[in-house]
Amino acid sequence: MSQRKPYPSDVTDEQWALIGPFLDAWRARRVSVAGRHGEQDLREVVNAILYQSRTGCQWAYLPHDLPQKPVTYYYFAAWRDDGTDAAIHDLLRCQARERAGRREDPSAVAVDTQSIRAANHVPSATTGKDVGKKVSGRKRGLAVDALGLVIAVVVAAASVTDNAIGIRLLDKVAEHAPTVTHAWVDAGFKQDFAVHGAVLGVDIEVVKRSDTLPGFVPVKKRWIVEQAFGTLMLHRRLVREYEIRPESSVSRTLWASMATMVRRLTDTSTRTWRHR
Repeated sequence: MSQRKPYPSDVTDEQWALIGPFLDAWRARRVSVAGRHGEQDLREVVNAILYQSRTGCQWAYLPHDLPQKPVTYYYFAAWRDDGTDAAIHDLLRCQARERAGRREDPSAVAVDTQSIRAANHVPSATTGKDVGKKVSGRKRGLAVDALGLVIAVVVAAASVTDNAIGIRLLDKVAEHAPTVTHAWVDAGFKQDFAVHGAVLGVDIEVVKRSDTLPGFVPVKKRWIVEQAFGTLMLHRRLVREYEIRPESSVSRTLWASMATMVRRLTDTSTRTWRHR
């Protein structure tokens, strides 16, 4: 790592020890025509991705002492397209679960969606309007375990129903955590979702809130995924939909989740953006 002054979003030595070996192995498998493995400092690339994730800045506004867009985006896109980011994310989740005294693979998930407004440059072909929430943009679906760790992410147009996104989430859950046999959802997920869950061997439990209390009320089991959404919102790049491709938005969510998990695994925290 360079001798520059660190940013609050930078990975520490202990955190890099969790991520670095996977990226070093990735680099070792990629040899150029000239027989080289590349000379870019991958730790600094990760720092640039996390800086942008945390601050929400545009590519052109990355600090000059971090790798600029041509380098950072190259690796961001490469890790997105070949599944490296998802693979590292799943391995970190297994470690986080073991550290918490849980088995590597979860047995239950909480599922929900969140509608996010899209920036002007996001293509209309991949966006829509959530009529119920009056939000034009995209919809982010999450499946999280009992610790609030992300198991699966789906990003689609906001006009896509919770049912359709939930079915895609269940498919991803079956791929990444085949041990899951139970899922908690709200009333927005209908019969088709329950049928698809039955086909995959996942029992769907609809947890309804009480309408007797006004305002926000934490609902048993479902609050876990709501808390996960809240934690992700600390990463300003996720507060609004800026990505051209939904796949990039999924990758952004995974990177934000990874930043949270490495802090859990090393007992560290990022300084708050709020003024004291």
